[in-house]
Amino acid sequence: MKVDTLLGLQWGDEGKGKIVDVLTPNYDIIARFQGGPNAGHTLEFEGQKYVLRSVPSGIFQGGKINIIGNGVVLDPALFKAEIEALEASGHDLTQRLYISRKAHLILPTHRLLDAAYETQKGSGKIGTTGKGIGPAYTDKVSRNGLRVGDIECNFDAKYNEAIARHETILQQMRYEYDLKAIEKEWREGIEYIKRFRLIDSDHFINNALREGKKVLAEGAQGTMLDIDFGSYPFVTSSNTICAGACTGLGVAPSKIGEVYGIFKAYCTRVGSGPFPTELTDETGQKMRDLGQEYGSVTGRPRRCGWIDLVALRYAILIDGVTHLIMMKSDVLDTFDTIKACVAYKVDGKETEDFPFNLNGSVEPAYVELPGWQTDMTKMQAEDEFPEEFNAYLSFLEETLGVKVKIVSVGPDRAQTIIRYQEE
Repeated sequence: MKVDTLLGLQWGDEGKGKIVDVLTPNYDIIARFQGGPNAGHTLEFEGQKYVLRSVPSGIFQGGKINIIGNGVVLDPALFKAEIEALEASGHDLTQRLYISRKAHLILPTHRLLDAAYETQKGSGKIGTTGKGIGPAYTDKVSRNGLRVGDIECNFDAKYNEAIARHETILQQMRYEYDLKAIEKEWREGIEYIKRFRLIDSDHFINNALREGKKVLAEGAQGTMLDIDFGSYPFVTSSNTICAGACTGLGVAPSKIGEVYGIFKAYCTRVGSGPFPTELTDETGQKMRDLGQEYGSVTGRPRRCGWIDLVALRYAILIDGVTHLIMMKSDVLDTFDTIKACVAYKVDGKETEDFPFNLNGSVEPAYVELPGWQTDMTKMQAEDEFPEEFNAYLSFLEETLGVKVKIVSVGPDRAQTIIRYQEE
């Protein structure tokens, strides 16, 4: 067996949580492979709404095993709060959620460092969520990090050493902080983690594949926020692309199977950074209002704009996408005209390639298509799609070179139309 992978193809917030939930019945194991509690996956079903930060989105479907992989950074305090909220709504996860010993821990001082670094940047702020993600990955790469498995052996000495190192940095930056205010709940989170099964996830997943088990790897954020291939430096601190599933779970590239790429029928972005198709007018506000485009973790309003097919083609290339999934089609139901960016004008020259530097003068070149002017939220099958929407789908498939397998026409699990099955 191979690991199928589900990825966001834009700047995050594409709706990955919902689709993982929809696909979970086809799999035995759902494994999150990167990111941290800065990424919120929203799921809606049976009249309830859930926001997951570190827990994989397959947790609600039956008795499937869900794994927090080694590529994830985990905040014990936020993890405890997330699990307790789920348990309060009737979901006991202790028997179904496993945690990799190699996953790195976000320390309370990582949050303080995150805030200090962002303050120091002034007008050049990245737009971080302040959850300590970047500093945690920095410690990981510099070989100073603490991992979940360290909880099992001589943890206090390792923790105190790391905290002392961070406090030295904070004092040098003259940043005022109160460590005790956040350390207590963090320590309680560490004890809470011990309730769950800690595993060597690389061995666990590869053994499962040998036994014929089906595994779905769940990514966080989006391809355009990848640390190497995104709109640097306005990116996240991990590899959000398909290759990140290999390093974030410990599986070989030859073990990657289908690659599901998720995108919205338009574009959104949270925080700072270039956004060629951004709309700051009434049209952009209409998209925000209809799509309820506010961060599921931060509550920040998302920037909105027309779909960017230059960036989308690039993401498909980098990820090796085999199937596309289009989300929030219904948000465009009332638009007379739909625009799609098919090229960039960079320094006066038109290109269809994603440039090295997206921070300069980039002007989108659009094509226009007729809107469908139809309420799609009640539709249950492809043969109900209006002609104009089918034309939009055909245009996207021809331009992107990959078929759209699934179309979402609303936030609920039931508002999902599967256009074809794999052969």
